[in-house]
Amino acid sequence: MYILAVNGSPNREGNTAFLLQEVLAAAREEGVDGKLYHVMDALKGQKNPFCMACSSPCKEACHQKDPGLKELCDALEGSAAVVLGSPVYFGTVSAQLKAFWDKTRAVRARRTLVGKPAAAVSVGAARFGGQETTLKALHDMLLIQGMSLVGEGTRDADAGHQGVCAQKPAAEDSFALERARILGRRLASEVKKAGGATG
Repeated sequence: MYILAVNGSPNREGNTAFLLQEVLAAAREEGVDGKLYHVMDALKGQKNPFCMACSSPCKEACHQKDPGLKELCDALEGSAAVVLGSPVYFGTVSAQLKAFWDKTRAVRARRTLVGKPAAAVSVGAARFGGQETTLKALHDMLLIQGMSLVGEGTRDADAGHQGVCAQKPAAEDSFALERARILGRRLASEVKKAGGATG
């Protein structure tokens, strides 16, 4: 079992990906594996990168034409926990992440994510650059799938907040890095409670 980190940034090696890798590294130290996926890889083969609601209920036609989209959705359903990451774009999530999430309608219908632990991280250009509103949007996306939200609070740290907020460059934001590692430990703890630890 593993924690799936979904990088909603168009940059595969940017601040959001870096922060997600920090979360997964901390979880691995607790014995829980992690996988990082980039939504850009899932969307690159799509004729229409956004959902057209071409069928209801969703028949996953776009998944059948693109192995990248199907691979990420399969990883999403197979995960023990999920952490979504997005840069701040005009106070909310990236278009790329929203486009991918809209294409998970069939996943929602199968209810395979209901009850799974889920968390969020966000990176902005300024200290108060829309990170918390972006986290709230990420939370809404996770809740619509029925997932159980987890903040970056643990008994050995503090109660935490809504998730990890960073200012770019994330590698130089020591507070955000600390919170990312706490979040990784918390997600690992939640996975172990459910009996999905690997280590």
